[in-house]
Amino acid sequence: MTTTAADAAAEALRDAAPVAYWTDAPGAPGIRPPLEGGDEADLVVVGAGFTGLWTAWRALDRDPSRSVVVLDAERVAYGATGRNGGFVSSSLTHGLVHGAALWPDQVGALHEEGERNLAELVASIEAAGIECDLRRSGKTTVALQPWQLEGLQEAQRLGEQHGLALELQSGEQVRADVHSPTYLGGLRDRTGTVLIDPARLAWGMAAALERRGVRILERSAVTAIRRRGGGVRVETADGYVDARSAAVATAAYPGPLRRLRNYIIPLYDHVLMTEPLTEAQREAIGWSEGQGMTDGGNQFHYYRPTADGRILFGGWDAVYYRGSRVDPRLEQRDSSHALLARHFFATFPQLAGLRFTHRWAGPIDSTTRFTAAYGTALGGRVAYAVGHTGLGVGAARFSADVALDLLGGEPTSRLRYDIVRRRPVPIPPEPLRNPIVQLTRRSILAADARGGRRNLWLRTLDTFGLGFNS
Repeated sequence: MTTTAADAAAEALRDAAPVAYWTDAPGAPGIRPPLEGGDEADLVVVGAGFTGLWTAWRALDRDPSRSVVVLDAERVAYGATGRNGGFVSSSLTHGLVHGAALWPDQVGALHEEGERNLAELVASIEAAGIECDLRRSGKTTVALQPWQLEGLQEAQRLGEQHGLALELQSGEQVRADVHSPTYLGGLRDRTGTVLIDPARLAWGMAAALERRGVRILERSAVTAIRRRGGGVRVETADGYVDARSAAVATAAYPGPLRRLRNYIIPLYDHVLMTEPLTEAQREAIGWSEGQGMTDGGNQFHYYRPTADGRILFGGWDAVYYRGSRVDPRLEQRDSSHALLARHFFATFPQLAGLRFTHRWAGPIDSTTRFTAAYGTALGGRVAYAVGHTGLGVGAARFSADVALDLLGGEPTSRLRYDIVRRRPVPIPPEPLRNPIVQLTRRSILAADARGGRRNLWLRTLDTFGLGFNS
């Protein structure tokens, strides 16, 4: 009997654990206690993902005497922070091409800001001694269809204008590096991306923050933030914290500021992790530099090796659920994981028979422009930074500084950027939201199938710099 691609994918997924690989690891920290009763602090941070952790971190960098409390509805690294691919990009604009299209007069400064942010992020991790498998291996973007080659050339030209040494590779060159028959060309960037183990980075940051005096309280969902005198009261079901100010970093998850629902759309991104490769399997794929990989389609994959010889493979099928649902029951979608498995073996047919040990998904907080939304509430006592889409691991640190700038009320260079001053176009509420998102997803799939040709709907969105992306 002939084994079909679907059969092979099903067999490879048969024993995959329905949890995120990064957080399903030995040495994971124990559960911290929740907030109970009353407390006081100078700053309360709502959310213990990367944006929240960096906000606490940067607050202490500015004033080591500041008292900081971090509250999370679940645990440190529970959300997108512990579910992503571990790519840390210097881009604050969802890529240089996208930034040039939306902010042509400021993209140069934003690029420099992002480069500086990444360098300082890496320096902070190393100075704190956080072991998170940090690798300066960069990234290669590959073309899988002829029409994608033009996009690589455009990105290379734009990179050169901003001083980036991007190597445009022929199909033969990129296949000699990473052995996949699907590659028609590549763009190698050796400096704009580092790779990390995201959960270990978050856990390491949390431990370092606690050594600096920060109190991190888990299983403490914030139910409300109210004015109290010259400050705020941040409330949970079992307690409260009175503080001078608060920062909200809840990403795609429901938070205390209802206005954020106008800007955030939760898209479920799906990921697989393989078992460790044998020596023969590693030789069969090459990949000696161990860089991150992504492809140039509108619907795209991202993948990378891990410290223990596995391959993470994710992306492509970003799913929206009617009503902007966010629910743990949505984290396992057989059709999406099976599709990813088929794409994996199409990319690396020489790895037939390799099995997946983990399968997971989680909501990404996307916006209509693919970059974060910033602002304040309660008379400037509360700042928020949400909507990092798929490049938030690095941009979260920049966003932390923006939130603190907003709370400080002092003009800084960051606050002059349009990416900060102007919020994304709001997303219509239901019942319009779901049909709009589904039309956009269908149009993107159709564009990939038609050699990149975008229909009238996508061209209209492009005109206004709008869309949905993971």
